[in-house]
Amino acid sequence: MDILTEETQRFLAATAPDHDEIQSEMASYAAENGFPIIGPEAGGVLRFLATVAGSKRLFEFGSGFGYSATWFAKGMADDGELFLTEHDPDELDMAREFLERAGLADRTTFLEGDAVELVESVEGEFDLVLLDHQKYRYAEAFDVVRDRVEVGGIVVADNVMRGPLDFGALVDWSEETPEALDGANADTRGIAAYLDAVRADPRYQTIVLPIGNGIAVSSRVE
Repeated sequence: MDILTEETQRFLAATAPDHDEIQSEMASYAAENGFPIIGPEAGGVLRFLATVAGSKRLFEFGSGFGYSATWFAKGMADDGELFLTEHDPDELDMAREFLERAGLADRTTFLEGDAVELVESVEGEFDLVLLDHQKYRYAEAFDVVRDRVEVGGIVVADNVMRGPLDFGALVDWSEETPEALDGANADTRGIAAYLDAVRADPRYQTIVLPIGNGIAVSSRVE
């Protein structure tokens, strides 16, 4: 299901920031192999968020081959730290290669395995977090990391409107339609559970942006 009109999508694509050389290679690989990436429209939003938050410490739950991290890095401080996680060793190796060529490997830690478990191995707080792993585990990931996001920090969740989910069921659920999620798949229910969790936490303010596959942006305000 398209979340924007074709005309709006064309406009956003035309006004999105340009890829650099490495990002162009990454986008070409994604297109050739059917690998989902956020794209430059949402990538520009990630860069903007990292800039306005003055981000210095990023943790990604699910990094693929590192595309989203390159956008965050463009907005982060030059001495910022990036923690990438991926359960597929081949994809993590690709991320390492791409980020090395992009000049980012020296400030990036590449972690292989389950992101929800791996975050426990990283000490300290974060001012930027991306949720882009299994959608049915978003609420679990938020529960693990919510207390470790600094005040002023941001949590971004991808695929909240499009992906392996039933957006129509989510719309009905958002309007409090009884039994809206009956029969919905685990990812659809997972996105609903995540939005419930982050919106119920009084320390966070959350908005959903219909960019890319739909991103939920939550800022910790206290």
